[in-house]
Order: sequence, then C-alpha cells, then structure tokens
Amino acid sequence: QSRLVESGGGLVQPGESLRLSCKASGLALNNFGIGWFRQTAGKEREFVARISRSGITYYADSVKGRFTISRDNAKNTVYLQMNSLKPEDTAVYYCAADSGVLGSYYNTRKYDYWGQGTQVTVSS
Repeated sequence: QSRLVESGGGLVQPGESLRLSCKASGLALNNFGIGWFRQTAGKEREFVARISRSGITYYADSVKGRFTISRDNAKNTVYLQMNSLKPEDTAVYYCAADSGVLGSYYNTRKYDYWGQGTQVTVSS
C-alpha cells in the first residue's frame, strides 16, 4: 500500500523553527514531485512549497525566505524546514506526491497521493 506520513508538527512560539518530515512507503519519492500544502478551518488547501524530481524548488510568496524544502532520496523522505514562524503559519500541513499529472504545481489536483497531515500551531 502506497502512503505518505507527515511528522514533526507541534506548538511553537513566533520566531521559532520546526522541521516537518514526509516519509513514503510503497513509493519511491525520487520518481515524484513533492509538494507541501497547508489548510486552516474553513479555507481551501493552499500551496506552500514544492520540490521537483530534479530538485527544482518553488515557494509560495508568504513563506519564501523562511521555509526550505529538501529531499533525501536514500531515506525516501522530504523535509520542510520552517524558520521564523508566524502565527499565520498555523495550519495542518500536508505533503503530496505528483507522478507527472499535467497541471500547475500549486494546484492540489496535480497530486496523486496525500498524507494525513500534521498540525503546526504558532502561538505565544
């Protein structure tokens, strides 16, 4: 069974950091583009970051310069390093894998597999 599992979420204060992990089983992540999305109650899931199969990265303007996406193919894991966290970063964060479906990288419909999400709360 193919699945993605996120971990690393938690409660932090503004300005602190967290590193989220997205580990795959039944999938070789080096064959996929991987995206991170986030969602708050009552809002649509929004794009955060993406790393392509070749390692090209993309970021939402709201996180550019603070978040870094990376991949460790040997561990079949993708990371999202989040620095200088703000209260508005509070959300459930999801990772997703794209096998090459046509579409924009920031569109959720491009992604075939999704994790269950991990909660990130930034509050003083």
